[in-house]
Amino acid sequence: MLLLVYSFNFLDRQILSILAMPVKADLKLSDSQLGMLGGLAFATLYCTLAIPLAMLADRTSRSWVITVSLAVWSGFTALCGTAQGFAQMFLFRVGLGVGEAGGVAPSYALIADTFPPGRRARALAIYGLGIPIGSAVGVLLGGAIAAAVEWRTAFVVMGVAGLLTAPVFRLLVRDPPRTRTGQAPLLPVFGMLARKPSFWLLSLGGAAGSTAGYGIAFWLPSLMMRSFGLDLAQTGRFVGALLLTGGVAGILLGGVIADRWGRRTRRAYALVPAIAYAAGVPLLAAGLLAGSWVAAFALFLVPQALVYAWPGPLLTAVQQLVPAAMRSTASACFLLINNLIGLGLGSWLVGALSKALTPQLGDEALRYALVAALVFYLVAGALMAAAARVLPRDWVDE
Repeated sequence: MLLLVYSFNFLDRQILSILAMPVKADLKLSDSQLGMLGGLAFATLYCTLAIPLAMLADRTSRSWVITVSLAVWSGFTALCGTAQGFAQMFLFRVGLGVGEAGGVAPSYALIADTFPPGRRARALAIYGLGIPIGSAVGVLLGGAIAAAVEWRTAFVVMGVAGLLTAPVFRLLVRDPPRTRTGQAPLLPVFGMLARKPSFWLLSLGGAAGSTAGYGIAFWLPSLMMRSFGLDLAQTGRFVGALLLTGGVAGILLGGVIADRWGRRTRRAYALVPAIAYAAGVPLLAAGLLAGSWVAAFALFLVPQALVYAWPGPLLTAVQQLVPAAMRSTASACFLLINNLIGLGLGSWLVGALSKALTPQLGDEALRYALVAALVFYLVAGALMAAAARVLPRDWVDE
């Protein structure tokens, strides 16, 4: 059920990527405005409310907080289908972020409370499958519905599906008894994290990786239509197949490798994403510069897996920096940094660079803006490698 809710999280957040072209045309938007809708609008209150909602979850019921959050963000997803201009769509995307702020950190904590340390990376990796699964379903169904009817219907259908899921989640999911005990005030939690260099290196490394990841995820469908000549439905199938193969394989393998390697050294939980990020860049660049969509798909498969290897090991490491009662709040502190930078800036930076390059490169501007964004994966790899050196001394065994 946590995986299902997380899939809705990414479905609702990423559906705009496949609908970007018809939304842009209908609402008369620029690339930079689209980039703001894809990241900054969503991240504004997502980051602001994540910590107070995580504290509420640590003190009360994590499952209740997740249930209400799912209902709120699903409602705003449906409202996106009624937007008549940039301002309305921006406000609805802000509302989407308000809801999703309460979904992720409490889920991390529920999983960490349920699984022992030696199995947490795999458990969190399974939960992390919501990223490629939700994104894939969003582009596949969103593209198909928009092609058959219109883009507004796609938003409404996805939002209603989430609203119907919320009461089912509440009926089936209960907190483990110990997650209802203990208080986790923000200042003690953040104070503990702030004194640990590994927290800053992991968080900033995750933010750098997310800057590239969210930028590519949001703009790849537009690239396939502009530079590779695919239509809306073909683009949905291209991106969906890529996510369901490379993305799923990468997340699962990242969790398994981290848990097995982590039996010998805790450094593994930072080294797995460090190596994966750095190794994925050359093939991603080749795929973005490919001459056909067939070549692009083949070149994207392996690096897609590599850049999706981070959730299991990285989130396990963050969970192990604090005692159990502080996990939701600690996760929210990590997500604040990761999403404020990565989610807030990723799609906007690519869109702004594409707009700046358009007078010289035309429709090809987006291709080179995406290539430039890959530098953030290299930065992420370097920060994760640095985190591996200090992670063992910051680890909390619980």
